[in-house]
Amino acid sequence: MESRSSQPTNIIRFRGARPSANPRRDQKSLMDTVYAAGSLPIPADDRATKDVAIRLHIFGFVVIDEVLSDGTARRLRPSESFQSSTLHPWRVSKPSSCYRVDDWPETDQELFAAMLA
Repeated sequence: MESRSSQPTNIIRFRGARPSANPRRDQKSLMDTVYAAGSLPIPADDRATKDVAIRLHIFGFVVIDEVLSDGTARRLRPSESFQSSTLHPWRVSKPSSCYRVDDWPETDQELFAAMLA
């Protein structure tokens, strides 16, 4: 008769709890910070935060302006932000919507009553 131990042998022990997410390196936290503040400056050498901002920029959740040496800002396209170097700091901002309608046709006002209130 075989004796079996009471401890199962197929349990894998994982390392400790996941370290808390850094607000500047987590996509949701970065987007929440940008939307709450309106914009967020990112230092030129902070590549990890820039990588998160690039992902949000590709999907259209934020816009990225590169702050040049003379202080002027240049809006980057997603392809440019992906290939951008760490020479200049960035300003990540909430995108402004160009699709806002202020005057609803009278026939459609009841459809959008909640948005107008």
